[in-house]
Amino acid sequence: MIIDTLQFLIRTLSGLFVLVLLLRFYLQVARAPFKHPLCQFVMAVTNFAVLPLRKLVAPVRGYDSATMLLAWVVSLLANVLMLLLSALPQIFTFPQVWAALSLLSLLEVFKQSLTLLMGAVIVQALLSWVNPYNPLAPVLDALTRPFLRPFRKAAIGGVDLSPLVLILVIQVIQMLPVRMLETSFLMQLKVMI
Repeated sequence: MIIDTLQFLIRTLSGLFVLVLLLRFYLQVARAPFKHPLCQFVMAVTNFAVLPLRKLVAPVRGYDSATMLLAWVVSLLANVLMLLLSALPQIFTFPQVWAALSLLSLLEVFKQSLTLLMGAVIVQALLSWVNPYNPLAPVLDALTRPFLRPFRKAAIGGVDLSPLVLILVIQVIQMLPVRMLETSFLMQLKVMI
């Protein structure tokens, strides 16, 4: 019971922190308005970890690689802690375990990115019906515009169905290739244990 609670806390807290780190990365990529309160909040929550790492990790092609690396490291640490709580510590002597955990953590960062995009699309669609002039609208538009653009022609009777199409595409990606890869990595870990 205590182990289940610890695993829940580790998974939840690390997942939320990875989401905030990814939001920071994608807000910078989308060039969202920095003075927006959401951007200010994300920066305030993540600066303690990102700023010191930036001194060691240079940006790659103008992208904040320190933030993305930190998201991966947090996910990897969460996976290591989860494995420590459920398995024998000797398992970490095998390099295959570290390779599988690294790939699983990379996949989790990708899954969280898809979740973040889907959440932004849903909130943006709801706000467009309820309050299209909400101050959050420009930030959400900056995040989702590149992904919605290919589907903008999906309009029936003047109703833009591109958010629905994008959500369906994201769910198919999560259900097929992502789940297959995740199952493969987990099976490799179980075989080694």
